[in-house]
Amino acid sequence: MHDHRRLGRELGLFDTDPLMGAGLPYWLPDGALVRHALEEYVRGAERAAGYRHVYSPVLGKRELYEISGHWDHYRDDMFPPMELGAEQVLLRPSLCPHHALVYRSRSRSYRELPLRIAELGGMYRSEPSGVLGGLTRVRAIQLNDAHVFCTPDQAVEEARAALGLISRAYADLGIRAARHRLSLPGAGGKYVADPALWDRATALLREALDSSGLEYEAVEGEAAFYGPKIDVQVADPAGRESTLSTVQVDFHQPARFGLRYTGPDGARHRPVMVHRSVIGSVERVVAHLLEAHGGAFPVWLAPVQLVVLPVGAAQEERAHDVVRRAGELGLRAEVAGPGRGGLGARIRRARLVPYQAVLGEREAADGAVTVRLRDGRRPGTLPAAELLRRIAERAAGRGTALWDAA
Repeated sequence: MHDHRRLGRELGLFDTDPLMGAGLPYWLPDGALVRHALEEYVRGAERAAGYRHVYSPVLGKRELYEISGHWDHYRDDMFPPMELGAEQVLLRPSLCPHHALVYRSRSRSYRELPLRIAELGGMYRSEPSGVLGGLTRVRAIQLNDAHVFCTPDQAVEEARAALGLISRAYADLGIRAARHRLSLPGAGGKYVADPALWDRATALLREALDSSGLEYEAVEGEAAFYGPKIDVQVADPAGRESTLSTVQVDFHQPARFGLRYTGPDGARHRPVMVHRSVIGSVERVVAHLLEAHGGAFPVWLAPVQLVVLPVGAAQEERAHDVVRRAGELGLRAEVAGPGRGGLGARIRRARLVPYQAVLGEREAADGAVTVRLRDGRRPGTLPAAELLRRIAERAAGRGTALWDAA
């Protein structure tokens, strides 16, 4: 069983320091490569699905979160206000209030809807020290967040489309959903008191799940304070569940912020706000990937995709040439030369790298390499250019397969 905290440090992906504080990990160079690949992947998937990306500040006035309802319903999970002259500002616990302001920054017509706004942005939660751990529970979160502003008639299709994005991302990442949960409100004053709002939003999410052909179970007490949500649950090797991705329907914040659009009848109407996160937080998805794959990331996500292993010093120049050509194709490759020990030891150290290319005297003379895959297969000797082409195609195609037939 793999522990992402141990594995992440062993692989040099992330670490912590008491001077930064608990729940505030930092990314090391290889971890930053993984994070960058994830961010580029999800931005590309969102652009292809019609999302427009924005940037918004990580701070907001207290009044912003009073309007959104976070101050009344979520205050215990927020960091305390900071005095800024006569105002109080807070680190944001969520991106949705900021995106509501983006929407209302100009007048909107029904012809613009659905308007899909996405951001990979920071948010901050005042998590108790006792629950913090590795990357799964942190205080500074980089969230793959988005909000779709649409007409009521469009809400089910937008929620369905979000579930489709999540499903495709899980296939590319090699993630298996443990179950889908329809999270409903429970008892107590934690939730917005508007039964009609809850019933309407819940009906839309049920329709999205049913029309997607997904099995799910309804669980009370797990909703957001402003509305129900679909939680995509994943399980670690020990069977412990956590929420990775979400889809939510929100009638509350559009009303609180006075959001409107002009309909075909010329009248002003209230949009629905569909919240969705495809891969959740970067921190939590990397933790899950580490544990699910034991550090053997899919090719396109691996911090090093190819290691070139010259048998002796005489082949090092050719090995660096292969790495240079790999870089020209956008691949992440490095040389593990004889200065790092014997060939067997270098192969063992590179056991999680998807592709190993051994370069001996004969291969160097022929412009070839002998290929080893991390799963133990040995496809044989190939021209170096052919290997690089195959790796580039495999990386561009996403997914988890290492080797396809020619």
